[in-house]
Amino acid sequence: MANKKNLVIVESPAKAKTITKFLGKNYKVIASQGHLRDLPKSQLGIDTQNDFEMKYITIRGKGDIMALIKKEAKAAEKVLLATDPDREGEAISWHIANVLNIDSNSKCRIEFNEITKNAIKDAVKKPRPVDMNRVDSQQARRALDRLVGYGISPILWAKIKKGLSAGRVQSVATRLVVERDNEINAFVPEEYWEVLTTLSPQSNKKATMPGKIVTIDGKKPKLENEKQATLVAKKIEAAKLSVDDIKQSDKKRTPLAPFTTSTLQQDAGRKLNFSTAKTMQIAQQLYEGISLGRKGNVGLVTYIRTDSVRISNDALESVRGYILNNYGKEFLPSKANVYKGRSNAQDAHEAIRPTYIENTPNSIKEHLTRDQFKLYNLIYNRFLASQMNPAIYETNTILVSGDGVQLRCYEEHKVFDGYTVIYNDNDEQKEPKVVLPKLNIGEKVLVLDVKKEQFFTQPPAHFTEASLVKQLEDMGIGRPSTYAPTISTIIARGYVTREKKNLYATELGIMVNDIMLQYFNGVVDYDFTKSLENDLDLVEEGNLKWKTILRNFYPKFSKELEIAEKEIEKIEIKDVESDIICDQCGRTMVYKMSKYGEFLACPGFPECRNTKTIVDYIDVDCPDCGSKLVKKRSKKNRVFYGCENYPNCEFVSWDKPTNEKCPVCGSYMVEKPAKKDARTLLCSNEKCRHKIEKQLEENDD
Repeated sequence: MANKKNLVIVESPAKAKTITKFLGKNYKVIASQGHLRDLPKSQLGIDTQNDFEMKYITIRGKGDIMALIKKEAKAAEKVLLATDPDREGEAISWHIANVLNIDSNSKCRIEFNEITKNAIKDAVKKPRPVDMNRVDSQQARRALDRLVGYGISPILWAKIKKGLSAGRVQSVATRLVVERDNEINAFVPEEYWEVLTTLSPQSNKKATMPGKIVTIDGKKPKLENEKQATLVAKKIEAAKLSVDDIKQSDKKRTPLAPFTTSTLQQDAGRKLNFSTAKTMQIAQQLYEGISLGRKGNVGLVTYIRTDSVRISNDALESVRGYILNNYGKEFLPSKANVYKGRSNAQDAHEAIRPTYIENTPNSIKEHLTRDQFKLYNLIYNRFLASQMNPAIYETNTILVSGDGVQLRCYEEHKVFDGYTVIYNDNDEQKEPKVVLPKLNIGEKVLVLDVKKEQFFTQPPAHFTEASLVKQLEDMGIGRPSTYAPTISTIIARGYVTREKKNLYATELGIMVNDIMLQYFNGVVDYDFTKSLENDLDLVEEGNLKWKTILRNFYPKFSKELEIAEKEIEKIEIKDVESDIICDQCGRTMVYKMSKYGEFLACPGFPECRNTKTIVDYIDVDCPDCGSKLVKKRSKKNRVFYGCENYPNCEFVSWDKPTNEKCPVCGSYMVEKPAKKDARTLLCSNEKCRHKIEKQLEENDD
């Protein structure tokens, strides 16, 4: 009996390897490799007639791991469940406890936020019972997702095509992308003008300074066309100006908080061009442990699934000492910087930070892959910068006025780097620095030049993975740990495509979204999804029973399922005959639909597997060579227009060209989506962008 070891069960083999060296010979660490039990795939697994009793079974393929854990547990002195410190990890521990017949109310659960020697040693000394509130919150989410997915997905299979799916958060994410695309497609640019001036002190004409309009005749002017801009420009040119006011001040830019899961995903997307899935995959590697040569496996960052910006006292003491020793006291605040988290944050763990501040990115670079180094460097520098003093900018504002004209001249110069010495969170504009001359109030100012510039309002940007994550978090939809799998799912299902960084809704995604909005509006309702997250938090806090959520949700949802089953007509992707003959077997080819749109296929499938892309001509001649233009789709399913004579002619346009010419510059006009009873033509010349509104005729599409 004396030689029995204590068994520690974690989730991943990499984590087990890192922890083993901290615990010594009296402990054995093994990995469950995630969940061991779950709802069955072949059936709903939730008894809706018996108060939502859950049917859990051993996951297929996990039998050997289950047998190993039982064997090791039987031989162990004590079993400690050390799965991840979140709802999912708590549920895994609960399932393992059930499998091993361990009383979940006994002190069998340990938790740590970082895989370091001190954290592991402290955790082992403080075992606790399994937190059933966390488990119940996870069960509620799992049950809701299963009810929605297994309820709606078969309808989509029957009405559209096999392989589709619907989920609470993924359906809302798809809706966001579809609505953003609709907003962009319906956007009609509005013309506006700016009047920019170059000024100079009367006493020194070589000292120039740019001036921007503050007011004209006491009001900020609206410059909606060239005529208005010209009137303002003439008024400025004729004005007798002098210095009216001079203001000098300092401006501070404070550092951002250390990373949460969401902000890490966003920054890695913007700065490193990582997808959310890639970010989380690499972050998991850094958390579980990387071999640092003689040091062995070391967990480099704290737990990566968190919505907290809180930092432990030990970590603050460590980073403040590092800043003082390596950057000097001018970079160190008198007190540690404290950040306020989001109002709906669970705040269960610390922010994401390096476990050891002395493990600088460059000092361990040789042990990391290129991508691991990039992400670790980002996490390290953000954390270090978060505890530094602000950057300070000296600003100078000169107000110039006269004859109803008021202009502003502005300059700013960084006089103290502060945290920007290590981390730049705002990618400063690479514009020429303005240096204003020394002036006195009342000094005469000359207008050397006045320029009018035409601009057009821009549509909202397409979602990127980073901006979609931010939107979901801002709306309180889902949790940061769910964003990466959610985005991966809607791309894998073909509802959304990614082109470069941008996300676009596919025809399939639009089709599914229309069905969801019409028949399952409650599931994709933004407020409902947000309130559901709040309810799950209440369950975790012990203030709401988890089955209450299901009792409130399911009756209405089951009626929606019945209505949808009866009313949704099968959306047949019809095999419409074309006028193209199969060049392999002689049959008439038919139109088929894929997630990328229509294509031509031989009806003799599977004997004949011939397919062709569809050549969809539009009644417009190529502006470059006079050949016909063809409507095409990119690999990412975006519609564009190209010349049939490609590659000899490389004309391409994302907007639909027309045969009409711009009356201003003679360039071809493009068609924007119809707005009410009119269609908009826009000049394709970026420098012109002349716009024409045309009433729709009865025979217009």
